Amino acid sequence: MPIRQITIIGTGLIGGSIALALKRRKFLGTIIGCDREPVLKRAALAGVIDASQARPSQAVQGSQLVVLATPVMSIIDLIDRLGPALPAGTLLTDVGSTKADILARAKAVFGKNVGARFLGGHPMAGKEQSGAEFADPDLFQGATWFVTPVPGQTIYEGRSGEYLEWLQKIGANIAAIDAEEHDKLCAWISHLPQMVSTALAASLVEEYGAEAPLLEAGGRALHEMTRIAGSPYSWWRDVAISNKRNLVDALGKLEQHLAHIRDNLDTRELAAEFEQAHQLRKVRLKSPTKKSSQAS
Repeated sequence: MPIRQITIIGTGLIGGSIALALKRRKFLGTIIGCDREPVLKRAALAGVIDASQARPSQAVQGSQLVVLATPVMSIIDLIDRLGPALPAGTLLTDVGSTKADILARAKAVFGKNVGARFLGGHPMAGKEQSGAEFADPDLFQGATWFVTPVPGQTIYEGRSGEYLEWLQKIGANIAAIDAEEHDKLCAWISHLPQMVSTALAASLVEEYGAEAPLLEAGGRALHEMTRIAGSPYSWWRDVAISNKRNLVDALGKLEQHLAHIRDNLDTRELAAEFEQAHQLRKVRLKSPTKKSSQAS
């Protein structure tokens, strides 16, 4: 049976954008939203969902696909609560920003059947705003969508294959990666940039106050570097907890470079830092990629 009903638990920015993107690409089935009642009301007003149910155990009934679009710790809890009761033909997936802990819990719940029952995922797309009112059907256009299969999992067959086809229809580029490698990579390319932006914005507020006209005076560079500082703590708290080891390592190595720059502002060592940094730009110029939003 093809996918006729999808339940999205967490109808905020990412969950809402998935729903809108599917509707735009002619998904003709029913999309059930599951969240707190005020959130569901906003999602319904925004045309994101077809029906709503606040209780996850009720929301998943009759769905062939269940997408967990909540913070990481909530995803882990929902796998525990929902997994054992889901029918064998229902695929459970997620959009969590870290994957190792999530996949470990899925393995514990589904055992040897995990490859047929669960597929971990993480779209590298997002905005600094949260909520269904900011959902965007084009959010995933050109964005990488990581999936973290278990060994031997045939992700392009059966229910997961149909799901991945829909992800490609909404514009995502599918990339399979080991869960541990995903978490290390994302610590550098997603989680570290968020922490840098947060630290910079917090430092500016401490130095000049919250009302200082900093962005206007600072121009595009400051605006871009602080834009994602407005991202919700409730989402990033779970990312930091579940990927602490990798993030601590990345922050430590960045601190070393910052200290080296601080101590060499008047020496040729500063030029060496610039020269090394320019190598990244050269790689980007050789291998252009489609423009995408800041990932979470």
